[in-house]
Amino acid sequence: MSTGNPRATLAAACVVGPLMTLVVTGPSVAVPDIGADLHSSLAAAQWVVDGYMLTASSSLAAMGSLADRVGHRRMFTWGMAFFAFWMTVSGLANSILLLDLARAIAGFGSGAALASITAILAQAFDGAARAKAFGLFGTFLGAGLAFGPAFGGALVNLWGWRSVFLVLAAVSALVLLSTPLLPRSEPNKGPRFDWAGSFTFGFAVALFVLALVEGPGRGWTDPVVLGAAVGCLALLVAFVTVERRTEHPMFDLGLFARPQFLAVCVVPLVLAFSFVALVIVLPPYLTSTSGMSALRIGVVLLLLTGPSLVMPALTGLLAQKVSQRALFMVLLGCSAVGAAWLTQVDPGASAAALAGPLLLLGIGYGISLGILDGAAVSAVEPERMGMAAGMFNTVRLASDAVSMAGLGALVTALTKSALDDGAVSAYPGGGDELTSRALQGGLTEAAGTLPAGEVRDRVVGAMADAYGSGLHTTMWIVAAACAVSALVVGVLLSGTKPSGDAPAEPGTAAAPEPATA
Repeated sequence: MSTGNPRATLAAACVVGPLMTLVVTGPSVAVPDIGADLHSSLAAAQWVVDGYMLTASSSLAAMGSLADRVGHRRMFTWGMAFFAFWMTVSGLANSILLLDLARAIAGFGSGAALASITAILAQAFDGAARAKAFGLFGTFLGAGLAFGPAFGGALVNLWGWRSVFLVLAAVSALVLLSTPLLPRSEPNKGPRFDWAGSFTFGFAVALFVLALVEGPGRGWTDPVVLGAAVGCLALLVAFVTVERRTEHPMFDLGLFARPQFLAVCVVPLVLAFSFVALVIVLPPYLTSTSGMSALRIGVVLLLLTGPSLVMPALTGLLAQKVSQRALFMVLLGCSAVGAAWLTQVDPGASAAALAGPLLLLGIGYGISLGILDGAAVSAVEPERMGMAAGMFNTVRLASDAVSMAGLGALVTALTKSALDDGAVSAYPGGGDELTSRALQGGLTEAAGTLPAGEVRDRVVGAMADAYGSGLHTTMWIVAAACAVSALVVGVLLSGTKPSGDAPAEPGTAAAPEPATA
């Protein structure tokens, strides 16, 4: 194996990590402009984010196995080139269908690049230097998460939504110039990869997301939606069967019988709804109800994402003296209070009114970044840490993909149920069409088709109230889920020691963090 240039390797990793975070959070603020420009339906606009997240998350494990077999540098080069090409296609797309397809296909390149770069970084450094390298890598990942919405908002404000994808493509192309400087490893066959388990799990999640995204528009009894739900259940049954019979399963399902590991897997599932999906759901809400520009939304969302920059380091210090149980209770408590507080913020509220709940939600998520990965691997014996890390990150990525679709579907359904159809009857397209436009951030443009005056004001007011009611009810549900999860996790983790006593190696928490994006 060639060692390559360690500094060039670290530089490449610190660009790729946040890049793969920006590709999720950046376009989130561009969705309103995309929907208006390409005249998309609500479900089609949701797939701009959901499609990418779905393929990136479901392909990560398979791409990692392939990287071991063909060489990490080769897989990284292929993944970045593939990603750059399909990001370019995304930026040039002239229809929402092409954009959705390009984004979904790009997710496979992202999975290949992310699966390879962490292995390459581990090859380039040893001992304490490796821990420092992964610590810096994690810091840049946090920066990508924190500044992603502001980055996307600035680009949309300056050059339009297409620039978000084209800039990402250009940066990816530049990263390719560093590949000759990266370490080159010989292919390693290793144990046989669990292809059956990987595909059954990935397709089950895909069908579940399909049902969630299409359900509000088609109706929950539509054959496509019902077929996706039934297919998901069938594949999950097949997945459990396969995992029990496979010699080297992707998931050792027996680990879920361990209270500590089960607790660690519950937390990212809840946080996916209280933080990850909220980054996607809030931009169109703020555009429609407050009239905020993409740039201003990006700045406001720094209140939510900014704590990710500072809380992991602070949590690392506290973890030496405070038990995992206490930290988990605090982070879930912050998330529960933040979600409940957000229900008290009326549509059209200022950034100052949003600051309190968004900061609390961000603090809860930021604490989790400092302890979750270490807690996952400390729940098992040292020889099974790789399995535990892989299972945990798969659960986290699947939770992110499902939450984005699930939270959007819940807000859509609740908004429709709260809308007074009579109050918006003046809108030519009817209540369903107006809801679709509003939930894409296009309420102002849709209302512009009505004559100015009392009629327009009544329509906008009724739609904004329904949208606010839908989001508020959704956040009450999220708050309740966080509170219940705090109780469950508290019971599961009773008796745990301070995190500093865990056998996780230095840097373990930072290494798997690409999965959070």
